[in-house]
Amino acid sequence: MSFPPYAEYKDSGVAWLGAVPEHWELTRIGARFVERREKVSDIDYPPLSVTKNGIVPQLETAAKTDDNDNRKCVLAGDFVINSRSDRKGSSGLSELDGSVSLINTVIRPDDGMHGRFVHHLFRSVAFQEEYYRYGKGIVADLWSTNYGEMKAITLAPPPLAEQKAIAGFLDREVGKIDDLVAEQERLIALLKEKRQAVISHTVTKGLNPNAPLKDSGIAWLGQIPAHWEVASLRWYVTCNSGHSFDTASLSTDRLDGFEVPVFGGNGLMGYTNVGNVNDSALVIGRVGALCGNVHVAPNVVWVTDNALVLRVTKPELSHLYLAWVLMARRLNDLAAKTAQPLITGSQVLDQRSPRPPLGEQMEILSFLESRLSAFDALTAEAQSAITLLTERRAALISAAVTGKIDVRAANASAKPSAEMENA
Repeated sequence: MSFPPYAEYKDSGVAWLGAVPEHWELTRIGARFVERREKVSDIDYPPLSVTKNGIVPQLETAAKTDDNDNRKCVLAGDFVINSRSDRKGSSGLSELDGSVSLINTVIRPDDGMHGRFVHHLFRSVAFQEEYYRYGKGIVADLWSTNYGEMKAITLAPPPLAEQKAIAGFLDREVGKIDDLVAEQERLIALLKEKRQAVISHTVTKGLNPNAPLKDSGIAWLGQIPAHWEVASLRWYVTCNSGHSFDTASLSTDRLDGFEVPVFGGNGLMGYTNVGNVNDSALVIGRVGALCGNVHVAPNVVWVTDNALVLRVTKPELSHLYLAWVLMARRLNDLAAKTAQPLITGSQVLDQRSPRPPLGEQMEILSFLESRLSAFDALTAEAQSAITLLTERRAALISAAVTGKIDVRAANASAKPSAEMENA
């Protein structure tokens, strides 16, 4: 669906707004908003989280503090934005009374500003870029924007009735896009679940559904084909961690004349070196959010000290088959349930793995390559759809709140059906 422009425009004089409709008012944030600086306790005012999805009750994953009395008050109808550039997009109109950390800026619009219009305007990509452009800091890629700087930003709000029309249109259209994104996210989650199920079943039960089974004696493994063996990984692999060293030379170092990839717990990273490893090595994240992730290492690799390096030493076990077994095992389940999850090399070596005959391992690998490529293709397609929808969402919001498109007629035509639905 395309939308017409306004009939007449004027130059706003600021880059982020560009030309705006002739009847829209040019003003500054400081003239239309007041900052709320009242400090409160999170006992009296429940803690809130400022996220990219808006203002919500404090998330379980949020960093907690003992300084419970040193919070900023937030009342329903306030707009809250995280002032740090590394939290870009974390903001929203609060529907709740509560409190937020001092790093956030809390402002209250005057009666001429419609809350939902403000919500969309200040969360638009165009405004976010302008907001952080006003920030200051001592680190090149991290700075903060305080209200003293924010209040100088130029706005071009339309009349109140028009703000409400734009907000109503965006609430409806953005909601549709969000529903489509959620649908694709559910599909990705389902594909991930089915992919994991295929891996787990194949590496533990094999490809012959009629093969006689035996109890493996291992809870997570259950029954396995009767002719398979089970043994501790200590019989088949060695395990070491990566080693820290001066990271300053990473950008220029070469190994054997080639650019060298860097592995941590979650794929390419950029920190430390363990040297040359052979092509039967696996890299396993051992700490933090990357704990338990398994990767097949290339022939030459840098590995961080936050990862374990497993080298398969016996020819009867394929390191590729072992990689799938360890993924099925979900090694992060072994991690200590602390603030910083951790698994050790000894824990990994203590794991018992099924071992089919080598020829059967190769058949399993061939089957998984074929089946999983189909899952990966569908996942990539769904992720591409999410990317396009997200770009469409951002473009629509920015165009509507800066007056590049006129959505008043579209909003008016949608009202009768909406009213009938609510009747």
